[in-house]
Amino acid sequence: MTAVPLPELRPGRLPRRVPVRRLRQILCLLPLLLVTVVAVRHRSVLAEGFAHLGTAAWPWLLAAAGATCLTWVAAACTRQGAVVERLPRRRLLATQFAAGAANHLLPTGLGASAVNLRFMTVCGLPLARSSAALALYLLAESVGRVALLGALLLAFPGALRLGTLVPETAFGPLLAGAAVLVVVAAAVLVLVRRVRSAVLTFLRTALGEARSVHTRPARALALWGGSFAFPALQATVLVLVGKSLGLDVPLAHMAVAYLAATVAVALVPTPGGIGSVEAALVVALVAAGGPAAVATAVVLAFRVITVWLPLVPGALTLGALVRLKVI
Repeated sequence: MTAVPLPELRPGRLPRRVPVRRLRQILCLLPLLLVTVVAVRHRSVLAEGFAHLGTAAWPWLLAAAGATCLTWVAAACTRQGAVVERLPRRRLLATQFAAGAANHLLPTGLGASAVNLRFMTVCGLPLARSSAALALYLLAESVGRVALLGALLLAFPGALRLGTLVPETAFGPLLAGAAVLVVVAAAVLVLVRRVRSAVLTFLRTALGEARSVHTRPARALALWGGSFAFPALQATVLVLVGKSLGLDVPLAHMAVAYLAATVAVALVPTPGGIGSVEAALVVALVAAGGPAAVATAVVLAFRVITVWLPLVPGALTLGALVRLKVI
Protein backbone atom coordinates (compact mmCIF):
# COMPACT_ATOMS: atom_id res chain seq x y z
CA MET A 1 0.00 0.00 0.00
CA THR A 2 1.57 3.22 -1.11
CA ALA A 3 1.38 6.29 1.07
CA VAL A 4 -0.58 9.17 -0.32
CA PRO A 5 1.48 12.36 -0.13
CA LEU A 6 -0.08 14.98 2.05
CA PRO A 7 -0.77 18.37 0.48
CA GLU A 8 1.72 21.09 1.29
CA LEU A 9 0.62 23.03 4.34
CA ARG A 10 0.30 26.74 3.71
CA PRO A 11 -0.28 28.99 6.66
CA GLY A 12 -3.43 30.93 5.92
CA ARG A 13 -3.08 33.83 8.33
CA LEU A 14 0.60 34.62 8.11
CA PRO A 15 0.43 36.48 4.75
CA ARG A 16 -2.43 38.52 6.14
CA ARG A 17 -0.68 39.45 9.36
CA VAL A 18 2.37 40.90 7.69
CA PRO A 19 0.52 43.66 5.76
CA VAL A 20 -1.63 44.44 8.84
CA ARG A 21 1.48 44.75 10.99
CA ARG A 22 3.14 47.03 8.43
CA LEU A 23 -0.02 49.11 8.14
CA ARG A 24 -0.14 49.52 11.91
CA GLN A 25 3.50 50.60 11.94
CA ILE A 26 2.76 53.18 9.27
CA LEU A 27 -0.22 54.45 11.26
CA CYS A 28 2.01 54.78 14.33
CA LEU A 29 4.43 57.04 12.43
CA LEU A 30 1.82 58.98 10.46
CA PRO A 31 0.90 61.41 13.31
CA LEU A 32 4.55 62.46 13.71
CA LEU A 33 4.88 62.97 9.96
CA LEU A 34 1.76 65.17 9.92
CA VAL A 35 3.03 67.15 12.92
CA THR A 36 6.29 67.79 11.09
CA VAL A 37 4.48 68.99 7.98
CA VAL A 38 2.18 71.33 9.95
CA ALA A 39 5.09 72.69 12.00
CA VAL A 40 7.16 73.42 8.89
CA ARG A 41 4.23 75.20 7.25
CA HIS A 42 3.72 77.39 10.34
CA ARG A 43 7.37 77.79 11.38
CA SER A 44 7.20 81.59 11.38
CA VAL A 45 4.21 81.57 13.73
CA LEU A 46 5.97 79.07 15.98
CA ALA A 47 9.15 81.15 16.13
CA GLU A 48 7.26 84.32 16.97
CA GLY A 49 5.10 82.55 19.54
CA PHE A 50 8.09 81.08 21.37
CA ALA A 51 9.80 84.47 21.29
CA HIS A 52 6.83 86.02 23.11
CA LEU A 53 6.86 83.19 25.66
CA GLY A 54 10.41 84.16 26.55
CA THR A 55 9.27 87.64 27.64
CA ALA A 56 6.24 86.47 29.65
CA ALA A 57 5.85 86.10 33.43
CA TRP A 58 6.49 82.41 34.05
CA PRO A 59 4.18 81.86 37.08
CA TRP A 60 1.20 82.81 34.93
CA LEU A 61 2.44 80.59 32.09
CA LEU A 62 2.81 77.61 34.44
CA ALA A 63 -0.75 78.17 35.62
CA ALA A 64 -1.85 78.31 31.97
CA ALA A 65 -0.08 75.00 31.28
CA GLY A 66 -1.84 73.45 34.28
CA ALA A 67 -5.23 74.68 33.04
CA THR A 68 -4.44 73.22 29.61
CA CYS A 69 -3.85 69.81 31.19
CA LEU A 70 -7.19 70.06 32.98
CA THR A 71 -8.97 70.52 29.65
CA TRP A 72 -8.15 66.89 28.80
CA VAL A 73 -9.65 65.81 32.13
CA ALA A 74 -12.80 67.80 31.36
CA ALA A 75 -13.03 66.22 27.90
CA ALA A 76 -12.64 62.74 29.44
CA CYS A 77 -15.44 63.47 31.92
CA THR A 78 -17.74 64.61 29.11
CA ARG A 79 -16.93 61.53 27.02
CA GLN A 80 -17.67 59.25 29.97
CA GLY A 81 -20.89 61.09 30.68
CA ALA A 82 -22.10 60.45 27.14
CA VAL A 83 -22.23 56.65 27.62
CA VAL A 84 -23.80 54.47 30.28
CA GLU A 85 -21.00 51.88 30.39
CA ARG A 86 -17.90 52.65 32.43
CA LEU A 87 -14.91 53.30 30.18
CA PRO A 88 -11.34 52.51 31.35
CA ARG A 89 -10.24 55.77 32.96
CA ARG A 90 -6.55 55.82 32.12
CA ARG A 91 -7.11 54.81 28.52
CA LEU A 92 -9.93 57.34 28.23
CA LEU A 93 -7.69 60.16 29.48
CA ALA A 94 -4.80 59.10 27.22
CA THR A 95 -7.23 58.95 24.30
CA GLN A 96 -8.33 62.55 24.92
CA PHE A 97 -4.70 63.68 24.93
CA ALA A 98 -4.08 61.83 21.67
CA ALA A 99 -7.36 63.08 20.20
CA GLY A 100 -6.21 66.64 20.82
CA ALA A 101 -3.24 66.06 18.53
CA ALA A 102 -5.41 64.37 15.90
CA ASN A 103 -7.86 67.25 16.11
CA HIS A 104 -5.17 69.72 15.05
CA LEU A 105 -4.21 67.63 12.02
CA LEU A 106 -7.65 67.14 10.45
CA PRO A 107 -10.41 69.68 9.70
CA THR A 108 -13.40 70.54 11.87
CA GLY A 109 -12.86 68.12 14.73
CA LEU A 110 -12.72 65.04 12.50
CA GLY A 111 -9.50 63.82 14.11
CA ALA A 112 -10.80 63.77 17.69
CA SER A 113 -14.12 62.31 16.59
CA ALA A 114 -12.44 59.47 14.69
CA VAL A 115 -10.11 58.65 17.59
CA ASN A 116 -12.90 58.60 20.15
CA LEU A 117 -15.25 56.64 17.91
CA ARG A 118 -12.59 53.99 17.41
CA PHE A 119 -11.83 53.94 21.16
CA MET A 120 -15.48 53.33 22.09
CA THR A 121 -15.91 50.55 19.53
CA VAL A 122 -12.73 48.85 20.80
CA CYS A 123 -14.20 49.08 24.32
CA GLY A 124 -17.15 47.02 23.09
CA LEU A 125 -19.79 49.62 22.29
CA PRO A 126 -21.69 49.00 19.04
CA LEU A 127 -20.96 51.47 16.26
CA ALA A 128 -24.48 52.91 16.37
CA ARG A 129 -24.28 53.64 20.10
CA SER A 130 -20.73 54.97 19.79
CA SER A 131 -21.89 57.37 17.08
CA ALA A 132 -24.85 58.43 19.24
CA ALA A 133 -22.53 59.08 22.19
CA LEU A 134 -20.24 61.13 19.95
CA ALA A 135 -23.18 63.22 18.75
CA LEU A 136 -24.34 63.75 22.35
CA TYR A 137 -20.84 64.89 23.34
CA LEU A 138 -20.66 67.39 20.47
CA LEU A 139 -24.11 68.72 21.29
CA ALA A 140 -23.33 69.12 25.00
CA GLU A 141 -19.99 70.83 24.31
CA SER A 142 -21.62 73.27 21.87
CA VAL A 143 -24.43 74.05 24.30
CA GLY A 144 -21.94 74.61 27.11
CA ARG A 145 -19.78 76.97 25.04
CA VAL A 146 -22.72 79.04 23.72
CA ALA A 147 -24.38 79.13 27.16
CA LEU A 148 -21.19 80.42 28.80
CA LEU A 149 -20.85 83.08 26.13
CA GLY A 150 -24.47 84.16 26.57
CA ALA A 151 -24.15 84.32 30.35
CA LEU A 152 -20.97 86.42 30.18
CA LEU A 153 -22.47 88.77 27.59
CA LEU A 154 -25.48 89.30 29.85
CA ALA A 155 -23.21 89.94 32.84
CA PHE A 156 -20.79 92.16 30.86
CA PRO A 157 -22.78 93.66 27.97
CA GLY A 158 -19.98 96.06 27.00
CA ALA A 159 -17.27 93.41 26.88
CA LEU A 160 -17.31 92.92 23.12
CA ARG A 161 -18.86 94.23 19.95
CA LEU A 162 -19.85 91.10 18.04
CA GLY A 163 -19.98 93.08 14.80
CA THR A 164 -16.19 93.17 14.82
CA LEU A 165 -16.06 89.39 14.53
CA VAL A 166 -18.78 89.06 11.91
CA PRO A 167 -19.23 92.20 9.74
CA GLU A 168 -22.78 93.41 9.26
CA THR A 169 -22.51 92.84 5.50
CA ALA A 170 -21.82 89.16 6.17
CA PHE A 171 -25.02 88.43 8.08
CA GLY A 172 -27.12 88.31 4.91
CA PRO A 173 -24.93 85.79 3.05
CA LEU A 174 -24.56 83.69 6.22
CA LEU A 175 -28.31 83.50 6.75
CA ALA A 176 -28.87 82.74 3.05
CA GLY A 177 -26.27 79.98 3.14
CA ALA A 178 -27.80 78.47 6.28
CA ALA A 179 -31.26 78.56 4.68
CA VAL A 180 -29.96 76.82 1.55
CA LEU A 181 -28.33 74.09 3.66
CA VAL A 182 -31.57 73.53 5.59
CA VAL A 183 -33.61 73.31 2.38
CA VAL A 184 -31.15 70.90 0.74
CA ALA A 185 -31.03 68.70 3.84
CA ALA A 186 -34.82 68.62 4.07
CA ALA A 187 -35.13 67.76 0.38
CA VAL A 188 -32.63 64.90 0.70
CA LEU A 189 -34.50 63.51 3.70
CA VAL A 190 -37.83 63.66 1.88
CA LEU A 191 -36.68 62.31 -1.49
CA VAL A 192 -34.02 59.72 -0.58
CA ARG A 193 -35.57 56.88 1.36
CA ARG A 194 -32.34 55.24 2.44
CA VAL A 195 -30.99 58.48 3.88
CA ARG A 196 -34.29 59.14 5.66
CA SER A 197 -34.29 55.64 7.12
CA ALA A 198 -30.67 55.90 8.27
CA VAL A 199 -31.26 59.32 9.87
CA LEU A 200 -34.41 58.15 11.69
CA THR A 201 -32.62 55.06 12.97
CA PHE A 202 -29.72 57.15 14.21
CA LEU A 203 -32.06 59.63 15.91
CA ARG A 204 -33.89 56.83 17.71
CA THR A 205 -30.58 55.40 18.91
CA ALA A 206 -29.30 58.83 19.96
CA LEU A 207 -32.47 59.71 21.86
CA GLY A 208 -32.45 56.35 23.60
CA GLU A 209 -28.80 56.84 24.58
CA ALA A 210 -29.52 60.36 25.86
CA ARG A 211 -32.44 59.12 27.96
CA SER A 212 -30.33 56.32 29.44
CA VAL A 213 -27.51 58.71 30.32
CA HIS A 214 -29.83 61.21 32.00
CA THR A 215 -31.43 58.54 34.18
CA ARG A 216 -28.07 58.25 35.93
CA PRO A 217 -27.18 61.40 37.89
CA ALA A 218 -23.45 60.62 37.85
CA ARG A 219 -23.39 60.35 34.06
CA ALA A 220 -25.50 63.48 33.56
CA LEU A 221 -23.23 65.43 35.94
CA ALA A 222 -20.12 64.25 34.09
CA LEU A 223 -21.65 65.10 30.71
CA TRP A 224 -22.81 68.62 31.49
CA GLY A 225 -20.16 69.46 34.06
CA GLY A 226 -17.42 68.55 31.62
CA SER A 227 -19.12 70.35 28.72
CA PHE A 228 -19.14 73.61 30.72
CA ALA A 229 -15.72 73.08 32.29
CA PHE A 230 -13.94 72.47 28.98
CA PRO A 231 -14.57 75.90 27.35
CA ALA A 232 -14.24 77.61 30.74
CA LEU A 233 -10.77 76.12 31.19
CA GLN A 234 -9.77 77.09 27.65
CA ALA A 235 -10.88 80.67 28.33
CA THR A 236 -8.92 80.56 31.60
CA VAL A 237 -5.77 79.63 29.68
CA LEU A 238 -6.16 82.71 27.47
CA VAL A 239 -6.75 84.91 30.52
CA LEU A 240 -3.62 83.57 32.24
CA VAL A 241 -1.50 84.08 29.13
CA GLY A 242 -2.91 87.61 28.85
CA LYS A 243 -1.88 88.30 32.44
CA SER A 244 1.61 86.92 31.79
CA LEU A 245 2.13 89.35 28.88
CA GLY A 246 0.48 92.35 30.55
CA LEU A 247 -2.58 92.62 28.30
CA ASP A 248 -4.60 95.57 29.60
CA VAL A 249 -8.05 93.99 29.24
CA PRO A 250 -10.41 92.96 32.09
CA LEU A 251 -10.34 89.25 32.82
CA ALA A 252 -14.02 88.67 32.04
CA HIS A 253 -13.64 90.56 28.76
CA MET A 254 -10.79 88.28 27.72
CA ALA A 255 -12.96 85.25 28.47
CA VAL A 256 -15.79 86.73 26.39
CA ALA A 257 -13.36 87.40 23.55
CA TYR A 258 -12.19 83.79 23.55
CA LEU A 259 -15.68 82.28 23.61
CA ALA A 260 -16.98 84.66 20.94
CA ALA A 261 -13.99 83.98 18.66
CA THR A 262 -14.24 80.19 18.94
CA VAL A 263 -17.99 80.24 18.34
CA ALA A 264 -17.48 82.48 15.30
CA VAL A 265 -14.93 80.15 13.68
CA ALA A 266 -16.66 76.88 14.64
CA LEU A 267 -17.77 76.28 11.04
CA VAL A 268 -14.45 77.15 9.40
CA PRO A 269 -13.00 73.86 8.06
CA THR A 270 -9.34 74.26 8.99
CA PRO A 271 -7.28 71.69 10.94
CA GLY A 272 -7.71 72.56 14.61
CA GLY A 273 -8.76 76.06 13.60
CA ILE A 274 -5.13 76.83 12.72
CA GLY A 275 -5.11 80.28 11.16
CA SER A 276 -8.79 81.09 11.62
CA VAL A 277 -8.73 80.91 15.42
CA GLU A 278 -5.65 83.12 15.66
CA ALA A 279 -7.20 85.79 13.44
CA ALA A 280 -10.53 85.73 15.26
CA LEU A 281 -8.88 85.87 18.69
CA VAL A 282 -6.75 88.86 17.76
CA VAL A 283 -9.82 90.69 16.41
CA ALA A 284 -11.84 89.78 19.52
CA LEU A 285 -9.13 90.94 21.95
CA VAL A 286 -8.73 94.22 20.09
CA ALA A 287 -12.51 94.64 20.14
CA ALA A 288 -12.38 94.06 23.90
CA GLY A 289 -9.98 97.00 24.26
CA GLY A 290 -6.52 95.49 23.94
CA PRO A 291 -3.65 96.95 21.89
CA ALA A 292 -3.20 95.10 18.61
CA ALA A 293 0.49 94.29 19.15
CA VAL A 294 0.00 92.87 22.65
CA ALA A 295 -3.16 91.01 21.59
CA THR A 296 -1.23 89.34 18.76
CA ALA A 297 1.53 88.31 21.16
CA VAL A 298 -1.02 86.87 23.60
CA VAL A 299 -2.75 84.86 20.90
CA LEU A 300 0.51 83.44 19.54
CA ALA A 301 1.68 82.45 23.03
CA PHE A 302 -1.75 80.98 23.80
CA ARG A 303 -1.68 78.81 20.69
CA VAL A 304 1.86 77.64 21.43
CA ILE A 305 0.77 76.44 24.90
CA THR A 306 -2.52 74.87 23.87
CA VAL A 307 -1.61 73.51 20.41
CA TRP A 308 2.07 73.34 19.55
CA LEU A 309 3.65 72.19 22.83
CA PRO A 310 1.25 69.22 23.30
CA LEU A 311 1.32 68.32 19.61
CA VAL A 312 4.44 66.11 19.54
CA PRO A 313 3.72 64.20 22.79
CA GLY A 314 0.11 63.91 21.69
CA ALA A 315 1.19 62.43 18.36
CA LEU A 316 3.50 59.99 20.17
CA THR A 317 0.63 58.98 22.45
CA LEU A 318 -1.61 58.51 19.43
CA GLY A 319 0.96 56.25 17.78
CA ALA A 320 1.38 54.26 21.00
CA LEU A 321 -2.38 53.77 21.37
CA VAL A 322 -2.55 52.52 17.78
CA ARG A 323 0.33 50.14 18.41
CA LEU A 324 -1.27 48.83 21.63
CA LYS A 325 -4.61 48.44 19.79
CA VAL A 326 -6.37 50.77 22.23
CA ILE A 327 -7.75 52.56 19.17
